[in-house]
Amino acid sequence: MIDPVFGRKDPKLDYHTRIGAYGVIPDHSGARLLILQAPNHALFLPGGGVEKGETPEATLARELLEEFGATVHVTKKLGKSSEYFYSHHRQTAYYHPATFFACDELAFVQDPLETFNTLMLMPIDLALAELKRPTHRWAVAKWLAQQPKR
Repeated sequence: MIDPVFGRKDPKLDYHTRIGAYGVIPDHSGARLLILQAPNHALFLPGGGVEKGETPEATLARELLEEFGATVHVTKKLGKSSEYFYSHHRQTAYYHPATFFACDELAFVQDPLETFNTLMLMPIDLALAELKRPTHRWAVAKWLAQQPKR
């Protein structure tokens, strides 16, 4: 199976590769997902950039503690997808391959280390419509397709 790629590579731009890891994390009811709202109000799945020597799973664990003061149990690798995009905020073009995980057992264990993002639990259908990155919407759709019918 070929990993999906979103966006189009503009041959005029120099792309910086930023590898990421993100989690699809439902609350205990299974009806809402943990979502990060950035200061510019864009919505993302929890996670972020992989640091040197880090596994995608370790990245997700680190980012959850930093952003939310939370831990999760990774239950399954959903897959990988990537995107070409231009960040107007950073004035940089990015190639952003990412690994996505299904998670459960969300627990808040400490105060977040970062205070500039907003944590929210969002209904799944709304998250599918509002997440900024198509790779994130792809991961939620893939996770949702694997859930038992209610």
